[in-house]
Amino acid sequence: MNRKIISLALCCAPLISNAADNGTTAEEPSSITASAELGLLYKTGNTKSGDVKAGLDIKWEEDVWRSTLEWDMLVKKAEQADENGDETFATTDQKWTITSKTNYTLEKNGKNYIYGDIAYENNRFSGYEDQSSISMGWGRQWYKSKDTSFFADIGPGYKRDVTRATADKGSETLSSFIIQAQALYVTKLNEHVEFKQSLSAKYAPKSGENDKYKAETSITTKLIETLQLKFSFTIDHNSVVDEGNEKTETQTAMTLVYSF
Repeated sequence: MNRKIISLALCCAPLISNAADNGTTAEEPSSITASAELGLLYKTGNTKSGDVKAGLDIKWEEDVWRSTLEWDMLVKKAEQADENGDETFATTDQKWTITSKTNYTLEKNGKNYIYGDIAYENNRFSGYEDQSSISMGWGRQWYKSKDTSFFADIGPGYKRDVTRATADKGSETLSSFIIQAQALYVTKLNEHVEFKQSLSAKYAPKSGENDKYKAETSITTKLIETLQLKFSFTIDHNSVVDEGNEKTETQTAMTLVYSF
């Protein structure tokens, strides 16, 4: 656990160290931007359920450095019958993730960069208690215009999966070398609407080891200057899971996003 915290601190160091030095004036825009999102759904009647989705996104960009820190959480509760037939309000889904990435552009105003990336996921209702990874490699800003950008990178890394204990066997810690590839496409459809597509693949070359893939598609519509409405669809896929667990999970969400 200490190694995870140290690695995360190293990846987030540019965000933290520059936050204090970036006092800005009205003429100079801040190099740090942030947004928070929240979605709530509560249902009553024949059945009762409650969903909460929250997220935080911090970005820092200056000269040849670009860093991001993202946190995302989902909690679902629903009314269920226990073994005695009594109705109880139980947690049916609980998941949170945190990722941090820092890019260093190799030449000023250039397109090529090197990156460091760390990610951690805790999913209470999957076959894995938690999954973490760290990677370093090379990337390129393949396209850049006023309204559109496309980044993609690749590099070697290390992945650690902790399986969930079952009645038949205990928890296991599985470590493996991975090749990680990521891509991010962002475009403004018009003055008020933005489309974003991100892809991530963590491929373990050794036979029988788990590969992890993730894709997220989102459309954000501006309501007022600092408030947006976000629609998102996320696919998570693990190639190796225990019997009784699905390899692919999807999530569809609508949230309000506040930028500051």
